[in-house]
Amino acid sequence: MAMGLKEKVEKVVEEEIRPALIQDGGNIAVVDVDEESGVVKVQLLGACYGCPLSQVTLAMFVEQRIKQRVPEVKKVIPV
Repeated sequence: MAMGLKEKVEKVVEEEIRPALIQDGGNIAVVDVDEESGVVKVQLLGACYGCPLSQVTLAMFVEQRIKQRVPEVKKVIPV
């Protein structure tokens, strides 16, 4: 059975993104994945929450990595 968009995103977050953020005292939660628009909503947690560099982390690491692994994703936005 093929994985849905949400499952693909969760897998990348679980295997690649979360471990890197945890090393820096942060974490991430996937809040919503819109299969039709390809928009993923995430929440940065722990040390990442409110960090001045969180937008850079989101754009340069989280969004980039998710889009590399799951090309159907068009945008990753924080909530």
